[in-house]
Amino acid sequence: MKKKINNISIHVKTKRKQNKLTQPELALKASVGLRFVRDLEQGKSTLRMDKVNDVLRLFGETLGVVTLDRENLIKNE
Repeated sequence: MKKKINNISIHVKTKRKQNKLTQPELALKASVGLRFVRDLEQGKSTLRMDKVNDVLRLFGETLGVVTLDRENLIKNE
């Protein structure tokens, strides 16, 4: 599985550091595995959304739908 740093990876790592949490502490508080936290922060392309939400919930956030400008997406392909 390809790993690529993406917005969610950067966001979670930034929020974790702002809250002065280590990866093991974040994993424990979110009730997910340490490997999951590491994969999330490294941009693993396939992750369970429910577990991502478990992590985001600690920061008062959740995954959601974002409307994209389809015309720009088509132009940039």
